[in-house]
Amino acid sequence: MSETLQTTDIAASDADLLAQTAIAVREAGSALRERFGEVVRYRTREELMRALAANDDTALDILRPRLTRLRPEAGWVEDELDGGALPPGEWWVVDPAEGNVNHLHALPEWAVTATLVRENQPVLTAVHLPLTGETYTALTGAGAHLDGRPLHVSQTADLGLSIVATSQARPDEDEKVVRRVGSSITAMLFDALVVRAAVPATLHLLNVAAGRIDAFWQFAGARADLLPGALLVTEAGGRISDAEGRPWTPQSQSFLAAAPGVHAEAVSTLSR
Repeated sequence: MSETLQTTDIAASDADLLAQTAIAVREAGSALRERFGEVVRYRTREELMRALAANDDTALDILRPRLTRLRPEAGWVEDELDGGALPPGEWWVVDPAEGNVNHLHALPEWAVTATLVRENQPVLTAVHLPLTGETYTALTGAGAHLDGRPLHVSQTADLGLSIVATSQARPDEDEKVVRRVGSSITAMLFDALVVRAAVPATLHLLNVAAGRIDAFWQFAGARADLLPGALLVTEAGGRISDAEGRPWTPQSQSFLAAAPGVHAEAVSTLSR
């Protein structure tokens, strides 16, 4: 079999796999939507963790068997706070309730994500927003889409005219990281038009891919909240790097996704 034909077969297989992955995240999202609406009260960290786990388990009961059936040999990662490189091979990186705390507080900013990573590179991703019914997908080399419509990052070329966003990577973050987040927000408040700060990261990155905002940055990011958006932004024509402008990997200590026209300015601001 020729190399060209092999490549075509792999691409076709991945496209079919993405379609099935999108179905799985929609089904998991429907289950979570049924649990949404009332603020979940908790008085201790233990009660909070139990409530978060209940949401995760609701989605995972759907996602794990469906995705495992699609790729039985692939590894499985569902810890949303994990970072760093994965072992060789294929891995499902899943966030069953991205923005889980928002869900518990009856806030609308949450999603279900599933990303297939091959040799530490995201190959395909599906992100479903159950409250709007929207599904964002990306496949390496085939573009990023919202419900089948192509996505494109913004054409903005002036950070001073840009809406930018950042997100808290994890609770109980290291003090140095927290201070770096604070100083970066201050710098962006001087240089950008509008600065947004909220979780989860994935929803900001969807907006970068769709051209609604112009840049997103985060420090000490985890795999599950950055890999889906990284692929979506890249396939929508955006630029991905760390905050210093170097190539980003899951081992990086910072992350920047931006429209090409403002990427260099954003790096300059974050490097101050």
